[in-house]
Amino acid sequence: MEERDTTIQIADAGGQVPTADPDNAFAREQSDLRRAAHPSSAQIGSVLPDAALLAADGTSTSIAAARDGGPAVVVLYRGAWCPYCNTALRKYRNELAPALRERGTKLIAVSPQHPDGSLTMQEKHDLDFPVLSDPGNQIARALGVLTRPAEYAHDLEAEHGLDLTAVNADGTIELPMPTVAIIDAAGVLRWIDVHPDYTTRTEPAAVLRAVEELSL
Repeated sequence: MEERDTTIQIADAGGQVPTADPDNAFAREQSDLRRAAHPSSAQIGSVLPDAALLAADGTSTSIAAARDGGPAVVVLYRGAWCPYCNTALRKYRNELAPALRERGTKLIAVSPQHPDGSLTMQEKHDLDFPVLSDPGNQIARALGVLTRPAEYAHDLEAEHGLDLTAVNADGTIELPMPTVAIIDAAGVLRWIDVHPDYTTRTEPAAVLRAVEELSL
C-alpha cells in the first residue's frame, strides 16, 4: 500500500456535483467515508483473480486478456453516472495513459455497470484504453474494496433519478471504492491505492512513480 500522499481532490467535476452543504446527504456520506478506516484486505504479492468480465461491446474478456501478457494498471471506478469518475478518467487519459504506453504497461478501467455504460464512458471521453464491466464486482470483492451507498445517500440518488439496480450489471447497489491497482506480467498484485471518499482519486504521478519503482 502506498504510504505517501497519492491523492488528487476532484474539485471541479463540471458543475454536476452536489454542493458541500452540511445538510446535504452526499456531503454527509463523504464525511463519513473520510472518517472510516482503510478498507482494503488485499495482500501485496497475491494473484489477482482473473474474473470473467465484459468488454464495452458486450463480448467476454478478462484482465488477463486485456493486459495481453504484460503488466497493467487497473482502475476501479463507480460508473459513467459518477461525475468524479468522469473527471478522473479524463485526467488518466491525458496524464497517465500515454506514459504507461511508453513503458509497455496497459491501463484498464473497470466498473460494475452494464457494458453500454462502459461504452458511454469510452466514447464520451475518447478513452484509448479498455473500459470493462465487472458484473458482480468480482475484482472489487477480491481486493476488499466493495461498498454500498449509505441508506440516506441511496434515497437521495433515487430522488435524482439514479437507480443503481438498473445501472449495475448484477442488479445490486454495490460499488467499488475508487481504486488503482498495479499488477505485474504474472498477474500478481504489486501496489494498491484505495479511496473510500469517492471525491478523491489517485494522482497520476503517484502511479507512474510506483510503476517505475517496481521496474515494470
